[in-house]
Amino acid sequence: MTAGEPERCPWVGIADPQYARYHDEEWGVPKSDERALFEKLVLEGFQSGLSWLTILRKRENFRAAFHAFDPQRIARYGAKDVARLMADAGIVRNRLKIEATIDNARALLKLNEHMSLAAFLWDQVDGRPQINAHRSFKGVPAQTATSKAISKALKERGFRFVGPTTIYAFMQATGMVNDHLVSCHRHAACAKLQRRFSVPRARPPA
Repeated sequence: MTAGEPERCPWVGIADPQYARYHDEEWGVPKSDERALFEKLVLEGFQSGLSWLTILRKRENFRAAFHAFDPQRIARYGAKDVARLMADAGIVRNRLKIEATIDNARALLKLNEHMSLAAFLWDQVDGRPQINAHRSFKGVPAQTATSKAISKALKERGFRFVGPTTIYAFMQATGMVNDHLVSCHRHAACAKLQRRFSVPRARPPA
């Protein structure tokens, strides 16, 4: 942190202004937009084994390569699309993760026959964002009982690369849990948004 800048969570460091913007504008803000949630779920899966900054720097390339994370388009991907993505140096070229993204789009469409992804996810926490009061990141877990339960529920519905650690990172990023340190200028702001958040309702079966 430099003079004049607000206090942030220590993981931001001084690595990249893009990282600071992500922390200040996105991380911990509760989300209900279907495509934004799907994108985040996919990108958290791609992040496994890598740094989030690596994914963040490639995010626009991912959006272009995966047709803005339109699940209808991705669900129709075939061998030619997999080959195209494997040749795209702008993204993370991991065949298992690419194929999992296609499977996840198909799983999402199947889920949507009964409810939205947003309603499904928020129902797992009874629609109540968890607001923590950590003073050090030493106390922030890598996974929780809730992230394990959500991971299991998603896998049962055909989603892949959604392990408990990946899901907890997803929960932190999408405001299902507030893990900004209390000293961070975004803790109170995100907590306010969480308290006002309108929980999405389940989409009734067609």
